[in-house]
Formats: sequence, structure tokens, C-alpha cells
Amino acid sequence: ENCEAFVKVADLMLAAGLNVPQVLDWQREHGFMLLTDLGQHTWMQQLDASQPQQYLGDFGRAIDALIDWQSASQAQVLPPYDQALLMRELQLFPDWYVAQHRGLTLSDAERQTLDQAFATIVARNLSVPQVYVHRDFMPRNLMLPTDPQEQRLGVLDFQDAVHGPITYDIASLMRDAFISWDEAFVLDVTVRYWERARQKGLLGTGELSTDFGLFWREVEWMGLQRHLKVAGIFARLGLRDHKPKYLADTPRFMAYIRATCSRYRELFPLLRLIDRIEGQANVSGYAFGRV
Repeated sequence: ENCEAFVKVADLMLAAGLNVPQVLDWQREHGFMLLTDLGQHTWMQQLDASQPQQYLGDFGRAIDALIDWQSASQAQVLPPYDQALLMRELQLFPDWYVAQHRGLTLSDAERQTLDQAFATIVARNLSVPQVYVHRDFMPRNLMLPTDPQEQRLGVLDFQDAVHGPITYDIASLMRDAFISWDEAFVLDVTVRYWERARQKGLLGTGELSTDFGLFWREVEWMGLQRHLKVAGIFARLGLRDHKPKYLADTPRFMAYIRATCSRYRELFPLLRLIDRIEGQANVSGYAFGRV
């Protein structure tokens, strides 16, 4: 296996002060690595969505890692999370979720609706400051420290890191693929992250750094891109790779998608299309909570 990206990103994260597996030795030609061990217990194994407040400290540690990672950002070091890549990811939704999982063929008008929505989503995603992006920053990839002297959460699964929208990793953390939090808690943690990011100068000097409401909207639009992509990925994992457990989590993503689409007029056509894909009648609004 080609481990070039893993080794490169591990070095970048270690230099940024993150708690990551250290590459002690690497046999490049065969892909073998000797790594330090961060333990056997992911943060995800501890979480209970019905008791969110008890995890504020851990979410604070996750934010610390994220801010340190983003503060180390440099352009042209990691691959760009650009329009082409964002669009390729979105295409997984019609290719795998709609066509393969739902067995539907979109009409020309429906495909146009989807294409217009994708273009709008990507334009919004690219309008925010660009930083290092882990790309799967969530509790399943964060480790509880085994050393009582170690306060930092361990960070795993970072080999696909890119340079892209600052909103991506906080959206990934708070709109998780495998656990859903009440919106009040999501807002609480997100505003804590926003305060830290603006203090570090990561949000620039424009409205994004002074208006949390604007930042929240951009996080929602970034989350929408991720949810559409992951719905496609989970369908592919279930159908192509014979891992049906992932399909069981797709209702969570459809709830995320509906919640965002119902709030922004530009996304109403996409919301109606999602309802047709899911075989549901239009309703006036959607609750955002535990699924």
C-alpha cells in the first residue's frame, strides 16, 4: 500500500503539536510502517448522545487539536480541496445513492436541479478561508489518551488530508456520520470553535470573523456537501463492498440534508427533489435532533 500521504500528513500534524501515531520506521517499497500505538479505545465508544453536556471538555480538546492543525496551514503543501474535487465527491450521491441504492433514473429536469444545487453548494464552500482539512475529523477517528499525563486526544485516519474550506472539519465533528447531537449542543460547540478560530486569525478580518450567524450558515452549507457525499459513499460501501451496516446510517444523513435544505430558499428545489427520491410528501419544515 502507498503510505506516502500518511507519512507526510503524520509529520505535518506532529509538527503542529497534535497527538498522532509517530512513524518510527517505514519500508517505502513495500508499504510497511512501524508506528507508536495510541490505544484501543476511540472516543466514539464512550459517547452517549442523550448526555451531551458531559462531553464538553472532550469537545474542547477536539477543538484544540483542530485549531492547532489549521493554524499550521500552508498553501501548496497538501492537495487542494478545489471545485473539481468537491464536485467529484458530490457526484457520488446521484451515482450511488440515487441510481444504485434507490434504483432511480433522474429526469433531465431533475438532473438540472441537482446540478444547479451542486454548483451553488460548491461556490459557497469555496468562499470561506482555506486551511488544512483532516477530511474525516469525527469521534471514530479520535482516541482517548492512555497515558494519564497526556491531555490531547489522539488523531487517526488523516491520510486523505487536503487544503480547503475552514468549515469542513467542524461540520464533520458536529454532524457526525454515526451519532447525532441536539442542535443546541451543536451550536454551543460550534460557537466555541468560532471564538477560538477568530482569536487565532483563521477567519480573516471580514464578516465571517465578526458574525457567528454567517459562519454558522457556511458550516451548514459545508455540512450539506459532506452529507450528500457520504450518503453516496455509504451506499457504495453497502452495495459494492458488501458492508450493509453503513446503509443503516443513511437516514441520519437524509435528516441532516433536509434540515439544511429547509432553511435556505436557494435549496428548496433540492429539498423537493430529495423528497421525491425518498418517496415522501413535502412538509413545511424539519426537526433537527437525534435520529
